[in-house]
Amino acid sequence: MKRVYLASPFFNEKEIEYVEQVEKILEEKGLNVFSPMRNQLDEKLETGSRQWSIETFMNDLKYIKWAEIVVGIYHGNYSDSGTAWELGYAYASDKPVILVHVGENSNLMVHEGSHANLTLDELKDYDFNKLASSFYTGEMF
Repeated sequence: MKRVYLASPFFNEKEIEYVEQVEKILEEKGLNVFSPMRNQLDEKLETGSRQWSIETFMNDLKYIKWAEIVVGIYHGNYSDSGTAWELGYAYASDKPVILVHVGENSNLMVHEGSHANLTLDELKDYDFNKLASSFYTGEMF
């Protein structure tokens, strides 16, 4: 069972809905998924405190290192700086980044740093054993 880190913002209803959709697709594929949205350490620490910030960062970093593949939900240029950081770290760690485009456009640093650029529908058929690469062809900055 491949280990996947799911990088995505989850600050509003739309973003949360996308995370839930992608979690479901990945789990139906039999992948072992770490979703930061489900692991914010809120039950242990006061959200927004310095200790919460440190421990959340370290926990997410641990799971990016644990993952064999990083899947990112990308809402387009200027999507989310935390997600962009996670994707960049994954790329620098030689992990394949599978980018799921749900926005109108893309920043070249994000899509060029990705092994595969997919739509949500394409993710449903994507074979995580073959890990085929694909390029982004939409509007970019």
